[in-house]
Amino acid sequence: MTKRKPTVSFAQPDAASISNSPDPERHVVPGGHGHAFEVRKGTSFRIIDLHGRQIVDLMAWVLPYPSSLEHLSMSYTRYVLNGEAPPAVGDCLVTNKQEPIFKLTADVCHTHDMTFMACNPAFYAGMGLHGHRSCAENIAEAMRPWGMQSYLEATGVDPFNVFQNTPDMSLKDLGCSRPGDFVEFEVLKDAVVAVSSCPYDV
Repeated sequence: MTKRKPTVSFAQPDAASISNSPDPERHVVPGGHGHAFEVRKGTSFRIIDLHGRQIVDLMAWVLPYPSSLEHLSMSYTRYVLNGEAPPAVGDCLVTNKQEPIFKLTADVCHTHDMTFMACNPAFYAGMGLHGHRSCAENIAEAMRPWGMQSYLEATGVDPFNVFQNTPDMSLKDLGCSRPGDFVEFEVLKDAVVAVSSCPYDV
């Protein structure tokens, strides 16, 4: 999947849909790499799979990072949603303070994972793939301008795995999104968002 290139875009003005925003900022994340960006309460951002079948690991930390110690939490989100996963449009993802950070406002794919960790160097080394790129390293690289020093800081946060189909791979592929599929979130807390175009290709 390393050749896929999803687009991460976010609109600054208000919480209206990006579709109605005159000029949303856009950034193309190369397959197998990461990107980080700040978002403000009341804005929105959208993750688009340009070519299909690309999983995107999403993490976020409430600003100011790292002093706030507050981050997007899948375990707290699962609890708030009473174990229902993935979230439906209108549901919120919450932080480790059990406070809403993002509200899901649009979802074309409806297939996402909230249980698996980010792939990391040890994950690939265990398969004999030393030096293989990983989501944890991608996010650490992207977060370096905010002071993240090691991929181990990223592994402390379980990602929202956008477009990842687990554990129902018997029904459809691990990556089952189609070209142009997207999710959109309203931002409820000032945050830095980090994404990785998952390099898993084993």
